Parts: sequence; C-alpha cells; structure tokens
Amino acid sequence: MTAYQPPGAQDATDAGRDVAYDAVVLAGGAARRLGGADKPGLRVGGRALLDRVLAACADAGTTVVVADPRPTARPVTWAREDPPGAGPLAALDAGLRHTTAERVVVLSADLPFLDEGTVRRLLAALRTSGADGALLTDADGRDQPLVAAYRASALRRELAALSRGHDGIAGPQGGGLTGPGVSGLTGLPLRRLTGALDLTRVPDPVASFDCDTWDDIATARARIREHGHVLDEWISAVKDELGIDLDVDTKVLLDLARDAAHGVARPAAPLTTFLVGYAAAQAKGGEGGPEAVAEASRKAAALALRWAEEAAAAQSGAAPAAASDPAPAAASDATPDTRPDAG
Repeated sequence: MTAYQPPGAQDATDAGRDVAYDAVVLAGGAARRLGGADKPGLRVGGRALLDRVLAACADAGTTVVVADPRPTARPVTWAREDPPGAGPLAALDAGLRHTTAERVVVLSADLPFLDEGTVRRLLAALRTSGADGALLTDADGRDQPLVAAYRASALRRELAALSRGHDGIAGPQGGGLTGPGVSGLTGLPLRRLTGALDLTRVPDPVASFDCDTWDDIATARARIREHGHVLDEWISAVKDELGIDLDVDTKVLLDLARDAAHGVARPAAPLTTFLVGYAAAQAKGGEGGPEAVAEASRKAAALALRWAEEAAAAQSGAAPAAASDPAPAAASDATPDTRPDAG
C-alpha cells in the first residue's frame, strides 16, 4: 500500500521477484516509549503490526519471528534470544540459527507501510550491488538496519567476530552462537554490526516509517484511511483475515459494482460481487485464480449493462439495441398488450 514509489521502484521490484530468501522478524522489544504496550500486537487498519510485516515477507522460504509465541495470521518459526531482552544483535543471531538461505531479510515488527514490493526492491539492490546488505533510509536520510536484506554469510561472520571480541565463543563454522557466546552480544547496538558491513542504501520515507510512540500509531492509523490508501488497505486486511492469497483487478470489480448499482439496483452491487467471487472459487475445481475472477466479472458486467439498456429503452419506449435480440414482430403479428392498465 504505499502511494510513494521511488524512481525505478517497479523495475527493481520485478528484478527481485525471483530471489530466494529467508526472513527474520525481531518482535521482542520492550516498547518503552509506548509504556510497555504489546507493540507487535497493536492494530493499524484492523491488523496487528506483526501480521502486516509478515504479509510483506510472505514468500520467504522460512520466516523466523524472534519473540515469545503468539497467534499470527500465517505460520512462522519462533525463536528467542538468550537471555530474553539481550538486545537486537542477540535476537538477530537467535533468528539466523533457523535460516538456511544465503539472503536474509531482517525486519522489525513495527512497520505499518512495509509491503512485498519494498522487500523485493531490497533483495534486488542486494543482488545487483554485490554489497553485504541493502537497507532502507528514512525521510531524514537515516539508515534503517531493521528494514534490510543481507547476505547471511556476512551477518554470521560479523556476529561471530563481535562475540569473540566480547568474551564470547563462536558456534561451529562461525554460524549461530551457543552457550556463553550469546552473552558477548548482549546489549550491543546494531551499529556495531552494520558498521563492519559494506551496505547499499534504498531511500523510502514511507516503508521505513516505524511506530515507536503513540503519536506514530495515530499517524499510521490516519494515513491508511486517506482516500488514496483506504481501499487497498481494506482489501489487504480482508484477504489477510480470510486467509485468501489472490491478486485481483480491483478496478474491474469496482466497475462491475457500479454497473450493477446503476443498471439494476443499489443492493445488486454487493450481491453481484459476492456471486462473482463464489463463481470464481468454483471455477476449475477451485483453482481458477485471478483469471476466473476477471472472466466472471466480465460476464456479470455485460449482464448489468444489458439490464441498463433495457431499463433505458423501457423509459424511452424504444427497443434496446442488441445484435442477439430477435427482430421485432410485424405489427399484425404482435401480441396484444394484456397489462391491467393497457388501453
């Protein structure tokens, strides 16, 4: 859902579409500026912040959420840093232990405007740059290391080095850290990691927006209700709630609803779109996909237009023009008008 599109965003999204990756979502912070509220569970647009982030990385091979387990809109792998609350580097290491892909998207759980296109742009930037990582920068040009794509080998290498440098013990092959090794990462800021990496940057003031305060939450909730965003947000929320993973042409459905409302009756709009959805779900044994929605919409829209033509003809007294209509009968053969008020 973002109205803002950086230059070349669509090309970059397409370039990153086939890049395999895992995702690590950090969702265990203390949320001090929110008074200790359960930040990942706060709702924006009817969806928990964590679920919004999970939707943006839905095509990851493995998604690891570092936090105490909770209900989520889709299945994930759960992990926890040792000890809990040891900080972002320990949490990142805990998540990495459950991943196998060479590219890993690292995200915080408080990004209301993150979408799949942004994730793909980060992956495309990582692939084309040859850098260790690609991260977003915010409206003020500041790095956002928790909205980023990294090479897993680079993360493991630097996490192991940081742990060794702080009396930690690296795990096998410099991978995840075990035992007392984790304590070497406790409390270290993210910049100790990112400062050792070769990074490329992708400006995006919208997708990088995170919710650290109640004012941020209020801003996010207001933004998605703006005219340019509310419909896409609502559709995404409904699909998420119903467990539907289907891309449809929203304009086609809106045009159909308009035609049904104007050509038949206002209540026909929601009922018709419901029937189109049902028909699409039944097509090809339930595997019709977006094409089935488009075809059912086309048929229903054509029917609504025929109804409108007939209504207009009835008001004007003329026959509706349609190539498939039979030719009018001769006057002498016409059926007499038997309506009660005829005459």
